[in-house]
Amino acid sequence: MSLKIRLARGGAKKRPHYSIVVADSRYPRDGRFIEKLGIFNPMLPKDSAERVVFDVEKAKAWVAKGAQPTDRVARFLDAAGVLKREARSNPEKAKPKKKAQERAAAAAAE
Repeated sequence: MSLKIRLARGGAKKRPHYSIVVADSRYPRDGRFIEKLGIFNPMLPKDSAERVVFDVEKAKAWVAKGAQPTDRVARFLDAAGVLKREARSNPEKAKPKKKAQERAAAAAAE
């Protein structure tokens, strides 16, 4: 059984509200879960204390048991000091695509 610490969406249309939950990876996103760890409200300002609220001790316990956090939840755990998240870098993504490179080469040749 692969456990995930992830977000389950709630709230109205265009007014999201997320629960931070531990669930089996096979369960639906908004479906069954094992335990609720906290909440995330993206509608609040980024500097608001109520934007992300979760039980740090429960999160530590689940990570110790082998639960894998999703990317977004890993950011929350890193900010709280529960988990160290590696910085990502994809230099290929920043490069122009093939057509744009051809246009730039043609412009440089003129």
